[in-house]
Amino acid sequence: MERSHRLVQVEDYEQFVGAEMIERVREKAKPLQGLHVTHVNSTYYGGGVAELLSPLTLLMNSVGIITGWRVIQGSPDFFSITKKVHNALQGGKINLSDRKMRIYEEIIYENVVRNHLDHDMVIMHDPQPLAMVNHYKKKGPWIWRCHIDLSSPNKQLWRYLVPFVERYDAVILTLKEYKQKLTTPQLFFMPATSPFSLKNRELSEDEIDERLNRYDIPTDLPLVVQISRFDRWKDPEGVIKAFKLARKEVDSTLVLLGNVATDDPEGEEVYESLLGCREERIIILSRQDSALVNALQRRAAVVMQKSIREGFGLTVAEAMWKGTPVIGGNVGGIRYQIEDGVNGFLVSSVEEAAARLVQLLKDKKLREQMGQKGKETVRKQFLMIRLLEQYLELFNSFKTVYQLSNANKVYK
Repeated sequence: MERSHRLVQVEDYEQFVGAEMIERVREKAKPLQGLHVTHVNSTYYGGGVAELLSPLTLLMNSVGIITGWRVIQGSPDFFSITKKVHNALQGGKINLSDRKMRIYEEIIYENVVRNHLDHDMVIMHDPQPLAMVNHYKKKGPWIWRCHIDLSSPNKQLWRYLVPFVERYDAVILTLKEYKQKLTTPQLFFMPATSPFSLKNRELSEDEIDERLNRYDIPTDLPLVVQISRFDRWKDPEGVIKAFKLARKEVDSTLVLLGNVATDDPEGEEVYESLLGCREERIIILSRQDSALVNALQRRAAVVMQKSIREGFGLTVAEAMWKGTPVIGGNVGGIRYQIEDGVNGFLVSSVEEAAARLVQLLKDKKLREQMGQKGKETVRKQFLMIRLLEQYLELFNSFKTVYQLSNANKVYK
């Protein structure tokens, strides 16, 4: 028996954003019918980039833009190096040896041979595929979308990367505070979430119970939850310390749920380093289960995202969309989602996180008020249709280039 399938359409967002925005998006898509676009990153799952690209590429197709999604391959050495690059872009240290650069560039070239990128628009995500731009005769604009906190990149590494970056026709960063000295024009798009994904769709209480029971997660005490890749920048150790301080005043259960992305070789190491912290009321899970994420964020009394560095922190918006109050690290993009004391709390230390956790666990009315305001913040600012509209505006700004490429003229 054949099953019928249906993609999410922009009209599905009308219930959240109104008819006027839907009409505006449709109008902006009209000149772009048949535009051939591809996004390139380094993993199909794990982390915010994959979470963005899955609904965004489908939504682009739904408005008549032929949109693909390519994922580069690489050896363990390659992804070990690109993880160090990722950390160094966020201010960490790196020994940028000739060997590392040679391995990075060799694997990049292998991916160039496998991928024929002759599209009208090519969008490269983060540093892993960045250098591919050196090996193509572009038929249209190429865009580098960096999702990382670039407020203080390692200077040696940045000098190495800038020649690649400046071969692009536009750079998209998350926040204006990440802006760099570049000859390439820079734009600023904050990420967004889809209310229709398995991770975000409405769940009944029975469905939530079923998913939590499957993983033996007790619900007799309030749940405190952090959901992130296993990454030092997410500060899972700090979350555990804050929870242990808070439970001296109020009983609760902590669940740390994460996954190990295919392009993050440090993830397994971080996960294993946390296992010694497990207790009856400290549950640490490594699972790729979107329904479990959804259930935990909905049933949680409080969601934490105590990051030390964070490009944006999409899990904050995901939890807020479910009406759950969030305590977030006072860093990067989290500050643009949480208005401290209004729709959540921002914290800068373990002690502050513990104090806010106690405050929320003891005050159900405050949790409800913050949860409602958080959901409204996401509705207004962080739904996927807003991000789609920004991309449409960018594509339209390259309209003349697109017409030239259709006439088989090589761009740049």
